[in-house]
Amino acid sequence: MTDLLFTEKDLITSLKDYITAEQSKLERVKKWAEKMDALSVTATQDPEGFLGHPVNAFKLMKRLNTEWAELESLVLSDMSEGFVSNLTIQRQHFPNDDDQVGAAKALMRLQDTYKLDTSVMASGDLPGTSSMGPLKSRLTVDDCYDLGKVAYSEADYFHTELWMSQALQQLEGGEEPASAAADAVTILDYLSYSIYQQGELERALEYTRQLLRLDSTHQRANGNLKYFEYQLDKQKKVEEDEKKEEDDEEGTVREEEKTKGERGTADYLPERRKYEQLCRGEGIKMTPRRQSRMFCRYFDNNRHPKFVIAPVKEEDEWDRPHILRYHDIVSDAEIELVKQLAKPRLRRATISNPITGVLETAHYRISKSAWLTSYEHKVVDKINQRIEDITGLDVTTAEEWQNYGVGGQYEPHFDFGRKDEPDAFKELGTGNRIATWLLYMSNVSSGGATVFTDVGAAVLPKKGSAVFWYNLFPSGEGDYRTRHAACPVLVGNKWVSNKWIHERGQEIDILGRRPLLSNITDL
Repeated sequence: MTDLLFTEKDLITSLKDYITAEQSKLERVKKWAEKMDALSVTATQDPEGFLGHPVNAFKLMKRLNTEWAELESLVLSDMSEGFVSNLTIQRQHFPNDDDQVGAAKALMRLQDTYKLDTSVMASGDLPGTSSMGPLKSRLTVDDCYDLGKVAYSEADYFHTELWMSQALQQLEGGEEPASAAADAVTILDYLSYSIYQQGELERALEYTRQLLRLDSTHQRANGNLKYFEYQLDKQKKVEEDEKKEEDDEEGTVREEEKTKGERGTADYLPERRKYEQLCRGEGIKMTPRRQSRMFCRYFDNNRHPKFVIAPVKEEDEWDRPHILRYHDIVSDAEIELVKQLAKPRLRRATISNPITGVLETAHYRISKSAWLTSYEHKVVDKINQRIEDITGLDVTTAEEWQNYGVGGQYEPHFDFGRKDEPDAFKELGTGNRIATWLLYMSNVSSGGATVFTDVGAAVLPKKGSAVFWYNLFPSGEGDYRTRHAACPVLVGNKWVSNKWIHERGQEIDILGRRPLLSNITDL
């Protein structure tokens, strides 16, 4: 997308050149017209006297035979050729309809995850943007209308209502739409139907009447008006009949069930809601007592030769499961080099289908990734060795570095293969994923945390640091507490690299840091 900004800048320069050329052409035509106008006024006052001069007679012949033809060529000349040619060349790099729809859905995903009001998103004043100044952009009437249309095409009537309401609010506030399509009648049409689809007949009816006050001949609205009125009368009759059948005992039972449901909600939140809460920094389950037992320290891995003089900074991020963060583990120069190696290869990240084992894209994993091998550059090899020195784990059987570009999101998942996925890593021949090393290569202004939904933990991105955890118990069984997710980035860019370390090669813990697998599986 950074490249697209520069592509657009190049097109703007080309467009300005075209405008300059058109202005120059019109200026020449204007001067010719002014000169000919003055000459014509003089000549037509005394035509015979004017033509009595032989030079005037010659010049009239010349003008009509030659100069007017030259003017015609000038007027017909196409100054847009260079601009159109450049636009045609650059268009191959443009996003397509799917990209635009994906970007719209991403905005709505951010809106839901971080509980953002539609008006706040439209204003561009998002959390973490206070220092951005002129870099902030607001959404116009047309933008809000287009977002509502994307939601409508996905049968997402909740977001259709939100964004069409925002478009109508800005329209009524005096903002002029750039497109004739985003008019009040069309917006009200979308609004009334999306609200009807959500079961709110009275509001749908009110918006339909508002539409008809603007356009009384609107065919669909007139049909909807009669239908909504009929459905509303029918609904009221049903409600009246139900009310008559109610008695005090049933009411008491319902109230008890309601109270019981409210008590249980906090303890049994669906995972999606837990995930979104943790992304917002809510629902983190770290008690002060547990926090008091977590420390930061200088770590030399049992006086490893590389760390005796320069130990690494190690911090407890979480206790159960034990999640460690290592600060300043890579330099800015190393990060930039890894980014440059990864950029040309970034492709949409995939997941392994649990049934077929085939790699495929998924709506719940929105990011771009690239794989780097240790032999490609000495810096990659150097970072691999650093991981081995710190963790005491053999990384020769680990998967190659996976580098993620501009981070989207990855909903809750496990890194290790479960028992119902016996062939998850069969083709690698290195056993299950024993541990995960996650390296943060950028700071994020807002959002982008790594959250552990089962235990209520949240780890924030910090450039140059890495977090590490074991996915398996010493027995080789999977640790289901490590179920984690990447929150969507609200403001900024998130670059991360991860290293999945496998079982093979870990049979003997040569540095004795902690007991490893007592039962190596799938070897």
